[in-house]
Amino acid sequence: MRGKIIAYIGYQIFYTMEEQELPNNSETTEKTADMDINADETAAGTAHLNEPVAEETAMAKLEEELAEQKDKYLRLMAEFDNFRRRTAKERLELIQTAGKDVIVSLLDVLDDCDRAEKQLNGNDDIAVQKEGILLVFNKLRSNLQQKGVKVMESIQTDFDVEKHEAITEIPAPTEELKGKVIDEVTKGYFLNDKLIRFAKVVVGK
Repeated sequence: MRGKIIAYIGYQIFYTMEEQELPNNSETTEKTADMDINADETAAGTAHLNEPVAEETAMAKLEEELAEQKDKYLRLMAEFDNFRRRTAKERLELIQTAGKDVIVSLLDVLDDCDRAEKQLNGNDDIAVQKEGILLVFNKLRSNLQQKGVKVMESIQTDFDVEKHEAITEIPAPTEELKGKVIDEVTKGYFLNDKLIRFAKVVVGK
């Protein structure tokens, strides 16, 4: 009986100590939780304070880059505008003086024409007149050749729509001349190997 009483008293003491320790553990847990929450709030507050600074720095950097790109754009537009004006001026000058070299070379031929005209009016010798006229013609052809003008050879060549303009068709005198140029009404010309005038021809059929 005495042993049961001692065991009961020991049980009561142990149970009482458990109840007393539980609040202490709960309080410790709550304090730890409170400390964690406070730490999180402090970190969040610090991060929140740093956000405006980071945004201002990023915005300043973007504005600086924008100003730099704008400056480059304005410089490029100014250079392009200068190039456009210079090109337009050069093009106008080229158009105005494009035929200058040819005209200057033909002035010599014009001088020969004036001399030939005086000779025709002051001399009745047909042979002398013919010689003077041929000299003028040859000088004109020579000057044009020096400028890159070349006569197209069309007679007895195959008719080519890329070079010839058929005025009419006539029966070919021989089988070999069918589909070829028989006669030439107007000569064709090249300038530096580029066609500048079609030859007007008569084609055999």
